Amino acid sequence: MIIGESNHARAVAGTSPAGPLRGRTVVITRPVGSGAGLARKVRALGGLPLLLPGLALREVADKAAARREWQAACAGEVLIFTSPAAVRYAVALAPPRTAALVLAVGQGTARALRRHGFNDVRAPQRQDSEGLLALAELRELDGRAVALISAPGGRGILRTTLAERGAALREVHVYRRVPARLDRRHVDAVRRLPASALLLLSSAESWHNLATALPPDALSRLCATTAVVSSERLAGIAAAAGFARIRQAASAMADDLLAAAMGK
Repeated sequence: MIIGESNHARAVAGTSPAGPLRGRTVVITRPVGSGAGLARKVRALGGLPLLLPGLALREVADKAAARREWQAACAGEVLIFTSPAAVRYAVALAPPRTAALVLAVGQGTARALRRHGFNDVRAPQRQDSEGLLALAELRELDGRAVALISAPGGRGILRTTLAERGAALREVHVYRRVPARLDRRHVDAVRRLPASALLLLSSAESWHNLATALPPDALSRLCATTAVVSSERLAGIAAAAGFARIRQAASAMADDLLAAAMGK
């Protein structure tokens, strides 16, 4: 399945080889420009990838202010990165110079940190906010200088719980998320989705944007597919949206999402 490209999104497909996903359309909701790797994995498994991003990532409007906040955070005691994008945009503002404890919400974020020179990175086995908060390093934070490196919105449980545990919390917004623009070709592709299609979902904000942007008939068609979600919280969101078939993956990592998509 191939649809055209607007300024922000593109569907990727091709002839599908034999594989466990042979002939299955797999809808990828990763942010604009970040779904190509997952699309290649889908094709290698015989599936037909369809890029339907709910988010686009952008620089912050005031980079000078964000740079000052980022550099001040590096002088603190704990740095928490919420996504690979948070890592990428932070190090683009200024080289990381810190002796802080560095925590990542998941293994994908941890890998991004290591690529940028953070050698001692800790990440939870359960790769979500709840898993991160269960780490021993975050159980007692009375007065500790903790910086949450992220974008505005999302991860509300982290902000609330860290503050409740007594952290001197600094939120450093190094990038921003905006809804991706969907055009008629995207909507038409969703309207043609077979019931056998699989929707890979790892962001509540992405789902909210898609549910808002799609016309009711297209949204109904999307909800008739099987939702493959990355967390228990997203499973609840998918159920509330009307998905009758939901599979929960071990994490938001590509291989875990695809393993759940294949029923493993």
